Amino acid sequence: MAELGAVVLRHGTVLPMDVGRSVLTDTDVLVVGDRVAAVGVGLEAPPGAEEIDATGGIVMPGMIDTHRHLWQTAMRGYGADWTLTQYFVWYYLEHGRKFRPEDIYAGNVLGALEAIEAGVTTTVDWSHGLQTVDHAAAAVDALRSTPGRFVLAYGNIQAAPWEWTAQPEVRAFLQQRKDAAEDRLGVQLAFDVLGDPGFPERPAFELARELGLPVTTHAGVWGATNDDGIRLMHENGFATPDTVYVHAATLDTDSYLRIAASGGSVSVSTESEQSAGQGYPPTWQMRRFDIPVSLSMDTSVWWSGDLFSAMRSTLGADRAREHLEAHVAGETVTSSHLRAEHVVEWATRGGAHALRRDDLGSLVEGQKADLVLIKNDHSPVSFPLLNPYGHVAFQAQRGDVHTVIIDGAIVKRDHRLVGVDLDAARRAVENTVDHLRSELGEEVWQAGMHPDLPGDDKVLDNPYTYTDYRSASTREARDSIFGESAGA
Repeated sequence: MAELGAVVLRHGTVLPMDVGRSVLTDTDVLVVGDRVAAVGVGLEAPPGAEEIDATGGIVMPGMIDTHRHLWQTAMRGYGADWTLTQYFVWYYLEHGRKFRPEDIYAGNVLGALEAIEAGVTTTVDWSHGLQTVDHAAAAVDALRSTPGRFVLAYGNIQAAPWEWTAQPEVRAFLQQRKDAAEDRLGVQLAFDVLGDPGFPERPAFELARELGLPVTTHAGVWGATNDDGIRLMHENGFATPDTVYVHAATLDTDSYLRIAASGGSVSVSTESEQSAGQGYPPTWQMRRFDIPVSLSMDTSVWWSGDLFSAMRSTLGADRAREHLEAHVAGETVTSSHLRAEHVVEWATRGGAHALRRDDLGSLVEGQKADLVLIKNDHSPVSFPLLNPYGHVAFQAQRGDVHTVIIDGAIVKRDHRLVGVDLDAARRAVENTVDHLRSELGEEVWQAGMHPDLPGDDKVLDNPYTYTDYRSASTREARDSIFGESAGA
């Protein structure tokens, strides 16, 4: 990693992501230390400043992913043909338990580097594989070993949230992370509210409130989390402006109104929602209720790990729904509501808003120097550059990320990560894959990667549950499909 100093990017097309969504042509961006010192034409740089030619490129704030399970990157692409139910069975009920602390470390390192390489400068590590504090310590060590900015969202899918948050060692770990107050490594709590009328998640919320930690939660996920969960959070005073609701795809009007009224925001993972089955990507509802939006990639066990793909798929899903609804009514959409500039904003300022980081997500004087140069002189897709927002959302891809600066330091230069040992990351992940294959056996490993095509059997209920408040008939249907262990 380059030492902090001064860097100036010259003659680029700058998207400062200010309120007016400006486009500044032939403009310089000066970084001094860890801050944006100036944005303008013909800026004077300090002696010794590194100069980067941004001619023909786009300079924009670093992107912010508000929901990614980094630990699962160790199994990149394994679940390409999964449904959400198969994901739950594999990670929550069965094989996710076999991840050791070193496996969490390996996945986090690889996932963190993947994000940075694609111009994602801040990632919320929705780390729900932390079965012990040793796993949590490994996750933190991994994040610290990379040059990115992260938020550890502490979770544990192998226990109910009121159980693992009651463990003294977990509380001590969270307190330690909170007290550390590291600018590049924040902390949240990550758990879900399943709608049990007894609201057993209350102690977990109370711990979050006591420690002053935000909560991020998978909400509005078909068959798993529902309107009752949102109602319980709101009625008990735990729906706050700091709360990030992930997916929020299958909620009713009352729930969206509660999220909007409490000032919460929604992390939309379009590739996940439209493929796994959480529900239709809800951006059309976010517009309807004026709920702030950020974007996220969810997990590389299924999908890509860059926000260019998120922006592209989000525009496509929103517009497809708008056209479909119009066609059903015998009408024609003549002007799209969701624009390229909106999704670029969600990928930058939207993430900063969700994390309550007003110093991120835009390129104006005084902001943290987290920024990206999109430029590829060797690609015919790099020109002509006519509509910068449209170019970012529909034309650019991770291979076009020329330079990444985080906290004022150059961490990617000329399309290559700086000071990163990819061989070590590869060896660690290979060790994890070998461990999992050995633990599961080759037959189980291959079967998990290639699920059977659907037959006459029908999955009646999502197996993701902590309590038995649902009906006996539902439990019996679930157990007939997954076995009695599914209710554990």
